[in-house]
Amino acid sequence: MKNQITRRDFGKLGAAAGLTYSFISRLAPAAPQNYASNKVIAAVAGVRSRGKYLASKFASIPNCRVKYVIDVDSRYLPDAAAAVEKAQGSIPEQIKDFRSALDDKEVDLLVIASPDHWHAPMGIAALAAGKHVYVEKPCSHNPAEGEMFIAAQKKYGGIVQMGNQRRSFKIVEQMIDEIHGGVIGDVYYAKTWYSNKRGPIGYGKKVDVPAYLDWNLWQGPAPRTDYRDNIHPYNWHWFWNWGTGESLNNASHELDVARWALKVDYPKRVNSTAGRIHYPNQDDWQFWDTQNIAIQYKDDRMITWEGLSGSQYKTYDRETRGVAFFGDKGVIEYYSNRYKILDLDGKLIREEAPGKKSDTSSTNTIDPGLNDYHAENLINAIIGKGKVNSPIDEGHKSILLGHLANISAKLNTTLECDPASGHIINNAKAIKMWSREYEPGWEPKF
Repeated sequence: MKNQITRRDFGKLGAAAGLTYSFISRLAPAAPQNYASNKVIAAVAGVRSRGKYLASKFASIPNCRVKYVIDVDSRYLPDAAAAVEKAQGSIPEQIKDFRSALDDKEVDLLVIASPDHWHAPMGIAALAAGKHVYVEKPCSHNPAEGEMFIAAQKKYGGIVQMGNQRRSFKIVEQMIDEIHGGVIGDVYYAKTWYSNKRGPIGYGKKVDVPAYLDWNLWQGPAPRTDYRDNIHPYNWHWFWNWGTGESLNNASHELDVARWALKVDYPKRVNSTAGRIHYPNQDDWQFWDTQNIAIQYKDDRMITWEGLSGSQYKTYDRETRGVAFFGDKGVIEYYSNRYKILDLDGKLIREEAPGKKSDTSSTNTIDPGLNDYHAENLINAIIGKGKVNSPIDEGHKSILLGHLANISAKLNTTLECDPASGHIINNAKAIKMWSREYEPGWEPKF
């Protein structure tokens, strides 16, 4: 359907892989009307768990067909292909390198569920190749990549949806409408939390790379290290070279809902305290299992997050994750698929949940579908039926909160920020952490 970059073009950009795009002319995706009689053709990269679900999800949408499932670990391709075939009636191609899909003129959309360090570089490559993008949260491994992602979207014109799916939960949309309508008055503070009892990951041992894994392509833009037996397929989350810790693995969802409800953009101050409290001297986990984040905005509205990754402690309604919104006329407690409205004395006024009907529930009918309408929302936007619920510039604002918190915790300092951009000010060490080092030849550039 559209122009593309060839793999030869990628090869010219660097010996390793070539993820530099500064010379590429604008390759705008096809106009929406071009999709009138055709399906959006998708490729899904990273199909072990979340990606397998997304491949099946996109394949089930009438206006979409999944042509490729992609993974550098060959073990996960057959199951993902089978899930897609079950959903759409035809089997997709199974490939290792996402660049082969970008090289295909028929492909319109790249869905990214790879490790965090690949999210922005892969998404930027897709935009430069004239594709649209669905990228799981977080949209970046560091703040600079989020800004590059936004710049790429503006330059190449593709549509980008970030996978903070609560933006498309019907119950959350209803709650946000109520909050913005003043149901609890002026909302000035949101308290968010998450808990999960994660065990130790041990000390990684250097071993031979398994035959089923392309370790070089898995590492991609990250500086090279030896393969160790406790990184792939999941524990990369807890290492700075590839992951972003629990504050972006999970906090990003509730922080996004909080920011949405409070109608705030970039913070003026961020502070985070954190520690690796559980399993001392039992593993080489680099982030933290216990973290508190405090975010303040220029009008003194506040958001906090409490993360307990070594404890299954349940907050408020004995839930492991959620948000409590505080207004000058009441409180809302939000959990993944329901919310409660209370007065200032804590008395329940009303509860909203899928299919719930009671004296304390409204008569509104809430679709019980949780997960979700996010994929359909993107496909509809591509074919010209509306806009995406989480465009990349909005996604970046929420993801930036976790990045700033991690920088604050690592340096044990409060960050002062420019409320117009979120950029760190008056702290040279922290500013240096705005971006990262890349493996030579794999750097995304504009």
